[in-house]
Amino acid sequence: MSWDMFKSAPPTVQVRLESNPPGADATTSLGQGCKTPCSVSVPAPDAPFTVAFALPKHQPASVSVNVVKNPGDFTTPASVTTDPNPVFAELQPAVPPKPARKPHRPKKPKPAATAAAPADAAPAAGSPFPDPNAGKR
Repeated sequence: MSWDMFKSAPPTVQVRLESNPPGADATTSLGQGCKTPCSVSVPAPDAPFTVAFALPKHQPASVSVNVVKNPGDFTTPASVTTDPNPVFAELQPAVPPKPARKPHRPKKPKPAATAAAPADAAPAAGSPFPDPNAGKR
C-alpha cells in the first residue's frame, strides 16, 4: 500500500507580476508566464525561482523570487508566500547599437595660400555690424 494518497497536493502560491512600462512578457523559471500586469499561480517550490521580463525595444530584466514557507501551528494553517510579491521590474529602453566607426584618416594640411586674412585687416565696408575690434586699439 502506498502512502502517496495521504499526501496533500503541493501548495500553490499566487504571484503578481508587474513591469514599467506594462505589457512585458513575464515568464517564471517554473514555466508559467503572462503579459504584465498579471497574476500567475505557481506550485510552491522548495527553492527560489526567477521571473524574466521581456519587452520589445527594452533591455530584458530578471528578478529573483524567494519562497517563504510558514509551517503553521494549531491555530493557523501552513502558508506559502513569495518575496517580493508583487514582483516588479523597471525595464530600461534598449540602447541602439553604435554604428561601426570608420577608420580615422588625418586631414591633409591646407596650403598657406588659402590661410585666413590677418586680424587687423579692414572690416568689410558693406557690413551692417560694427567692427568688434573698434574699441580695443
